Amino acid sequence: MTSQNKKINKDPFQSIKGMRDIIDDQYYYFQGFFEKAQEIAVYYGFKPIETPIVEQEGVFTSSIGEGTDIIDKEMYTLKTKGGDHLALRPEHTAGLMRSYIEHGMQSLPQPLLFYSYGPSFRHDNPQKGRYRQFWQFDMDALGSEKSILDALVIKTTWTTLEEAGAKNLSVDINSIGDKECRNGYIRELVSYYKKNISSLPAIDRERLKTNPLRILDSKEEKTIELNQNAPDTLSHLCPECKKHFKEVLEYLEKMEIPYNINKCLVRGLSYYTRTVVEIMIEDEETGKKITIAGGGRYDYLGKQLGSKKDIPAVGMAIGVDRVVEAPWFNKLTPRIIKKPKIYFIQLGFDAKLKSLNVIEILRKGKVAIAQSISKDNLGAQLAVAEKLGMRYAIIFGQKEAMENSVIFRDMSNRSQDTVKLPNLLEYIKNLK
Repeated sequence: MTSQNKKINKDPFQSIKGMRDIIDDQYYYFQGFFEKAQEIAVYYGFKPIETPIVEQEGVFTSSIGEGTDIIDKEMYTLKTKGGDHLALRPEHTAGLMRSYIEHGMQSLPQPLLFYSYGPSFRHDNPQKGRYRQFWQFDMDALGSEKSILDALVIKTTWTTLEEAGAKNLSVDINSIGDKECRNGYIRELVSYYKKNISSLPAIDRERLKTNPLRILDSKEEKTIELNQNAPDTLSHLCPECKKHFKEVLEYLEKMEIPYNINKCLVRGLSYYTRTVVEIMIEDEETGKKITIAGGGRYDYLGKQLGSKKDIPAVGMAIGVDRVVEAPWFNKLTPRIIKKPKIYFIQLGFDAKLKSLNVIEILRKGKVAIAQSISKDNLGAQLAVAEKLGMRYAIIFGQKEAMENSVIFRDMSNRSQDTVKLPNLLEYIKNLK
């Protein structure tokens, strides 16, 4: 097609469906939540890690597994000019395990506890609290199969949500066993579904061939009804898995975290083993319980990504978009950001020349200001200050620039003082 034949889009471009701009207060809410989650994670012994947003496609196809919606329908993939097959991360765990193996972290004292924060991408159906670019806060413990680590990530996640304002939380939990006991369970499950194949919707008949466990997580009404009488995983657990699950529940009881054993809970990723868990909260508009955090144990993921031996691990992820948009959210704001109470006004070219030096004096004194120094008109700048609800204004004009001073105005009563620049920080410090 020649350039002449190309259709020229004269309409303004808009953000992609399911993705959006995070601006103004909402940006600070995201940052505030991250600071709070990070603070809690550090107190529980986690340390930060950041993995790339883009990985080799095989990192996810090898780990998440066929028969999952993510791999079958939702993952964003691309082929580079060099022929590499890449994918935008649909979740954080596989990249974390890849990093753990690549950097030889097995040789470090175990377990290793990590937290990470950032966007992930899935071509999902956009709806309330669910976006195609969405933000997660993850906490993971790698290198130990001990049940106390399952309890640790649940407790840290639970505490983070409570500190963010969540009330009446509950835990849905299940154990889907390990390689010693899961195969026997899957055979019985497949047999059950085959006996009831006429009641199974087409999408779940397809899952029966590729990933039968995912049928337990089906959203199809007929399947949900069928699952009420499906074989449950707990009655098929081997002694070790039973012991592990019993210990996790004992930890939850000791921490007074309410839980519900949900025999249909399997989570949407095929790398899970033993513990699977979701933290639920009631949606104030619909009254339905929604998931705001989830995860579980993934002891076999390491081998799927090339490790010579299994790497026991457990983790949970918080859906930050749902938290920040919830009516119960405490509207956390970052400590590093100070909301300005002072508006800086300059008048005339001589003042404009020195304005940035005055702002630097304020910055070094940790005094946050708002300004529109590209403007020249006093009335226009005062109007902006009033619109923003500023309590004070600093006026820096030609005369003040020559005398090395500023006019400090109280916007509520229009009273004002002339303050020499060397005394400005002390003057602000003494304000009531």
